[in-house]
Amino acid sequence: MNTSNKKYNNLLWFRNDLRVADNLSLLKACREERVLAVYCLDPALFEPGEFGFRRMEKFRARFLLESLEDLRSNLTALNISLLVYFRPAEEIIPALVSKYSIQKIFLQKEWTRDETVELKKVQGKCPPETEFVESYDQFLFHPDDIPFREFNSIPEVFTQFRKACEKSVKVRPLTQIPESKPESNLLPESTPLPSLEDLGFAPFEIHPHSAFPFSGGESAGGKRIQEYFWETGKLAYYKKTRNGLVGKDYSSKLSPWLANGSLSAKTVYWEVKRFEKEVKKNQDTYWLIFELIWRDYFKYVSLKHGDRIFHLGGILRKEYSWGNSEAAKKDWIQGRTSEPFVNANMVELASTGWMSNRGRQNVASYWAKELEQDWRIGASYFEAMLLDYDVHSNWGNWMYNSGVGNDPRDRKFNIQRQANQYDPNGKFQNRWLQTSLF
Repeated sequence: MNTSNKKYNNLLWFRNDLRVADNLSLLKACREERVLAVYCLDPALFEPGEFGFRRMEKFRARFLLESLEDLRSNLTALNISLLVYFRPAEEIIPALVSKYSIQKIFLQKEWTRDETVELKKVQGKCPPETEFVESYDQFLFHPDDIPFREFNSIPEVFTQFRKACEKSVKVRPLTQIPESKPESNLLPESTPLPSLEDLGFAPFEIHPHSAFPFSGGESAGGKRIQEYFWETGKLAYYKKTRNGLVGKDYSSKLSPWLANGSLSAKTVYWEVKRFEKEVKKNQDTYWLIFELIWRDYFKYVSLKHGDRIFHLGGILRKEYSWGNSEAAKKDWIQGRTSEPFVNANMVELASTGWMSNRGRQNVASYWAKELEQDWRIGASYFEAMLLDYDVHSNWGNWMYNSGVGNDPRDRKFNIQRQANQYDPNGKFQNRWLQTSLF
């Protein structure tokens, strides 16, 4: 802890909302005179979990550190100090409350298992008079605006949810960035950001074939919108190209910034609307909004079903005979299955931390429907590896593809037909099958 004895009214606790634009907790916290910000990186994320994987591997770890560095810079411009600790929140936040006479803690509302446990631990160690102010701030369609009175009445079919919301919900305007605090609000010293080595990883270079050659942080996310929407105009072709496999522009690639909250869904939505007004409006521009609605939907699924999204039977409580073969897991991860298309996608993931939407559906279907292995093993591996891991979308999609979630048709992918359709010349498969990693 630093040695400053300043008093602060409010503490802003960042979690999955690593931005200053369109951040409701930031705006609320800044209504008081003195504001301090904190981010706690839990060492438990880098220890093996139930299925043998770390919760976060090197790709997302570096992206997170870059995001925190950018957040600190953007907050400093507002004369707000961001303290970053490589320690559990329950060890840090109560100590900050005591040290700086904090009265209120502002944070984004989270509801999934680990985040809920973390909050309860922090609350249990803070003085009882400490006020926690939570805000739902990661949605496109705000929970107070959707046409369903209770989360229990959220439809189990996406199309029903989408049509009802599109008919009756207006996306809220962006939350303004607060005015800068006086320079005296800054602490005289700061905490060092942990390095990749501190987290247990060696430094690494981005793979030359990566479809995601971008850095973390709100500033980089804004640059990507500028490039994809305004400089290249690729947004106007999004639906036509979104099932691509090679290169950085077949899709928007905004999901990693959305996942850790460096960009908000509303920011993307309103930028699409501006593009439609100033450049072009078509099915392609709508389809990016369509994908944002899917992202919202999986958040509402987890709000409705709670921890069921982590259970073997999923939200449908279906009983299948799931396997747990170490050999199958090793072959799948290392890209040594009988399906070259699956293998290429798995090598890409291990090499870059990225996999296309088309690839994800195929490798998940293969793991769960062909090999009939415990789908949670696959979901946990994705959690470790993906740059854009988001608890709701990851576990929601894995349930969907494994027959225990929100797919009313319980479909199974024909892998070879998919490869012929989306990689007819074998360009993608040849690129990655020639890469030796293991």
